[in-house]
Amino acid sequence: MHIAITGNIGAGKTTLAEQLARHYDWDVLYEAVAGNPYLADFYADMPRWAFNLQVYFLNSRFTQMRRIRALKLEPGGGRTVIQDRTIYEDSAIFARNLYQAGTMTERDYQTYRGVFENMMSLVEPPDLMIYLRARLPKLRQQIQKRGRDFEQSISDDYLGRLNKLYDEFTDTYTGGTLLTIDVDQLDYVGNPADFATIIGQIDTWLTARTTP
Repeated sequence: MHIAITGNIGAGKTTLAEQLARHYDWDVLYEAVAGNPYLADFYADMPRWAFNLQVYFLNSRFTQMRRIRALKLEPGGGRTVIQDRTIYEDSAIFARNLYQAGTMTERDYQTYRGVFENMMSLVEPPDLMIYLRARLPKLRQQIQKRGRDFEQSISDDYLGRLNKLYDEFTDTYTGGTLLTIDVDQLDYVGNPADFATIIGQIDTWLTARTTP
């Protein structure tokens, strides 16, 4: 299976992906943050580096989709993969936000969209998409906690626009099963009961999926 976790910056996607991978013995694929040659430059000068960053993420995510397909088809029944952020978010959330804000030019956005649409003809949606919905205070708390220098300059306005686009995206998503989890009051790292709640929802979906 292909399980994907979606959500805004600081929603807790990577942490949950790691916990679920350990619990279910799934493989995990991370977002290309470490070693990304554009990320720090982008947050310092968004108009200059917006197109470069989005193309880098898009290519990285497409490479992951090819890897996921290979793992699912491995001999012996294949592997289940949990993915930290999806290729859909690259276009529907981040590139769209940059374009709407005037940070990405019309020319660059249309070029980006053309590449994205070509990739979509070769992409299958995840079997389950988990949306971690979090309000601004939770996102800010998580961003400060993990302490990435280049993220500290992200404005509340930027995060708020992303949240709005995430809600629009998930409200109209039809690619497969979507599980929305409000994480504002959850601590699935420090509180085993909170993690058990999430596991219970996933187990319910897994049982329904395998029941004739």
